[in-house]
Amino acid sequence: MFSFRELFFVYIIGSIMYGIIEVIFRGYTHWSMILTGGACFLLFYLLNFSLNMNLLQKCLLSMFIITSLEFVVGYFVNIVFGLNVWNYTELPFNYMGLVCPLYSGIWFLFGIPMTFLASFIRAELSVDVPKSKII
Repeated sequence: MFSFRELFFVYIIGSIMYGIIEVIFRGYTHWSMILTGGACFLLFYLLNFSLNMNLLQKCLLSMFIITSLEFVVGYFVNIVFGLNVWNYTELPFNYMGLVCPLYSGIWFLFGIPMTFLASFIRAELSVDVPKSKII
């Protein structure tokens, strides 16, 4: 079982971490990406502990979640509302400038630190998980 406190903390951590990563690598971020980063990590966190998966499967899950939310959010913020938060049209094999294989590969790799961070948070915040069971 997940507590509200735990899930709220996971969302906030995902939001902050993604915002920081984007500022480090891109130089800026957008509020929609901070909200999306929190949603991505929260969804990953919930599925990570609800499904029995190995690390490769968790990386695939990470890639699927982030790429899917990037497409949905991108469709609204970039196309419907015209905010032009990001544009992948210059990258090969992009789809509508919203997603591309390069970034999907990066989101796959994000599965590794996300798995460790999720396990650490779960062990620290959940009363029903022993502290020794971090991974």
